[in-house]
Amino acid sequence: MDRFNCKNACSRLDRLLTGLIQALQHICLLNLEATKNEQNPSYEEFLRTLMKGVELVKECEKTSHFTTFHNLRYTSRIQQLEKEICGFVQCQMPPHILLDLKNLITELNNFHHLYEVGSVDESEMTETMYKYVAKLSNDPHENGMMLQQMGAEDLFDGAFDEAPCSYNLPIMSDFVLALEKSISNLKRILLQREVSVVGVQGMGGLGKTTLALALFNDQEIKGIFQNNIIFITVSQFPNLKGILETMWEKIVRRKKPEFQNVEDAHRQLQQELLRQARPTLVVLDDVWSRADLEKVLFEGEEYKTLVTTRDCSTIPKTPSTQLYQLPLLDDTDALSLFCFWAFGQRSIPSTAAETLVRQVQAECKGLPLALKVIGSSLHGQPLPAWQRAKNKLLNGEPISDYHKEGLLRVLETSIDVLDEETRVCFLDLGSFPSDRKICAESLLDIWVYVRKMEWRDAFVILLELGSRNLLNLTSNLRRPAINYGSASELYFSQHNVMRHLAIYLASRDSIVHRKRLLMPCQEHSLPRKCKLLEDQAFDAQIVSISTGAMEETQWCNMNFSEAEALILHFSASEYFLPLFLSSMRKLKVLIVLNYGSKRAIVNGLPALSSLTQLKTIHLERLIVAPLQEHSQTLLNLEKLSLSLCEGLGNISRFNSTQSSLELPLILDFNLDHCCDLEELPAGICDMTSLQKWSITNCHLVEKLPDDLGKLIYLRMLRLLACLGLKELPASIGKLGKLEYLDISLCECLKELPEEIGQLKKLEELDMRECSRLRKLPESVGGLKSLKHVLCNEQIGQQWMHIKSSSLMELRVEVVEAHFSLDWLDG
Repeated sequence: MDRFNCKNACSRLDRLLTGLIQALQHICLLNLEATKNEQNPSYEEFLRTLMKGVELVKECEKTSHFTTFHNLRYTSRIQQLEKEICGFVQCQMPPHILLDLKNLITELNNFHHLYEVGSVDESEMTETMYKYVAKLSNDPHENGMMLQQMGAEDLFDGAFDEAPCSYNLPIMSDFVLALEKSISNLKRILLQREVSVVGVQGMGGLGKTTLALALFNDQEIKGIFQNNIIFITVSQFPNLKGILETMWEKIVRRKKPEFQNVEDAHRQLQQELLRQARPTLVVLDDVWSRADLEKVLFEGEEYKTLVTTRDCSTIPKTPSTQLYQLPLLDDTDALSLFCFWAFGQRSIPSTAAETLVRQVQAECKGLPLALKVIGSSLHGQPLPAWQRAKNKLLNGEPISDYHKEGLLRVLETSIDVLDEETRVCFLDLGSFPSDRKICAESLLDIWVYVRKMEWRDAFVILLELGSRNLLNLTSNLRRPAINYGSASELYFSQHNVMRHLAIYLASRDSIVHRKRLLMPCQEHSLPRKCKLLEDQAFDAQIVSISTGAMEETQWCNMNFSEAEALILHFSASEYFLPLFLSSMRKLKVLIVLNYGSKRAIVNGLPALSSLTQLKTIHLERLIVAPLQEHSQTLLNLEKLSLSLCEGLGNISRFNSTQSSLELPLILDFNLDHCCDLEELPAGICDMTSLQKWSITNCHLVEKLPDDLGKLIYLRMLRLLACLGLKELPASIGKLGKLEYLDISLCECLKELPEEIGQLKKLEELDMRECSRLRKLPESVGGLKSLKHVLCNEQIGQQWMHIKSSSLMELRVEVVEAHFSLDWLDG
């Protein structure tokens, strides 16, 4: 009967289309960037086929289940389209591009982490990189571009074609195609003999970073500067000493001396550059001030610097300096880029209302980010949505290089197509800093605990915002943990223009009546207006504060009695929590993120004892006090996440003779990259309500508590990259509800306990790259619920034997070396 059921066929096709369209758009962009002889026209043809499939799904959804003739007709068309799609994927498109590209990124990142901790040498690192990247295409330059576009940040350090080095290298954008003229003009200026500094100036979202990246990857530039090209993101509040240290390592290529300060580092590096004479190009991206730029500018024979900035006054005016003002796209390039995102092709399709399309595109004023976001938001939308978008745009002010208001009004139309719930979630993005990778769990927790959403519904909205280019998602969406309600390996970032839009839309009420109070970054203090409103009662449900180092006396007494979420992000080595924290009696979500180069000492933690409604705490890159000092007052806490934190090394002093961790409602406990954590106390297993427990990248942990089996409600246990873990306790067999177990990259683990066969509900087992684990216990044949195993080839053969004898439904996936993602941003 399924052959005659249009709805079933429609559902199959819809799932198939969803998984292909976005990936193929990126592939088409890369294809268009190639020379004409290298381009494959079948990609764009196939994308048009997929777009027709979207229309077919819409038609099918309108049909009645009981009209047999229509069902039969549509089912036949859908089945034919399915055959075309499957045939193309199998015969023309390399399957790894769609299915394995992100996995390759993760593998490379994780292998890079192992190299950093000294587990492999440089030659092995380079050999492995070439092996993985060779899977993408035969063109090393194209491979580099593809990997960057898929999110391989801060990784390669010269692995492709002796490629240039990077420091905080951003993700390659999609606007290169529309910037060909600017790339050519910029190269002409940069290669002039008398020019040593070139400034690229333009408003946010115009494509300055993308232009710099394109030059960074240009073959002619690589030929001139060889392996002496360095990309450095400077940002608004840079770590100048860290940047200079990186420049020393990448340019001088000797062990760096101990610099006393920024001035000393600049002096010594300048002396070295005057001694050496080789073509060198340094790209300084996102520079905010002349003072910062002067500390990282140098002179030298054949030494050139490219600077991107929003403010032309940042670039010094000297005979050897040239300023290039990046223009908006002309109408032809703007229309081509807009059509790609709106229709999946570079021109207006015959079925679209051409005049209306041109009117909407024209109102984007040639701004690449606006063209991408608005085009994506109108993708697949009906005619009324286009007409409404045009009317909204016509009411906005024209965009100029510095007219932020005009930009925000243009971008606002991309939010109008969202339903109310998704719009609210988008506005919450303004609570987080832009151009930073942030664990998606932080954002999801706000939606779960403040917006009262189910986790899976919140996750779907996260994916929708990503698909509309309102935020960027990085990592591997195929990781099994997501199926069990954990997005701890997924990160999001947002362009600063999109954050400005969220802040702009969230700030239309008076400051005391706003539902979101978002305080922009102040380097050393709060905004002045906050002190004028001291003791004023605010209605804010979400409060976000960005600062530098804060002392106790710098905080003012603000009344946030209605606040349910507090996000504190700062860059400092020491930080005092705000005094008003203890009065936030409705607070449910507390997120404290340090973006400094070192872990920060945090003072004021006793204030947590007043927060009896607190549900979740996220702490990142901090030095924290022992958990037990505060656990007795956090009786309603459901989730605790500590990442890149120190201070946990003394947790082992806490033993079962003392009072146990009193977190009676805790459901989710995450410890990631806690570098001094050596031993987990027995008392930690008194948190018997725990359902999800992750101990990842904690290299000093050698064993788990013997009474692990007390966690009878545990559904997920992740031990990813606990390199020192030597054994699993026998009591693991008592985890009767455990569904997902991840022991990947536990290199010291030699065997599994026989009791593991008692895990009757275990569905997923990730044991890849457990290099010393060579034999499975016989009891694993009793894992009747096991559906999927990831492992290396040697263990895979044993699993295949077990599959044939007792676990017929088991899927054994043999994978090559897979290592944990070290996502440090510097």
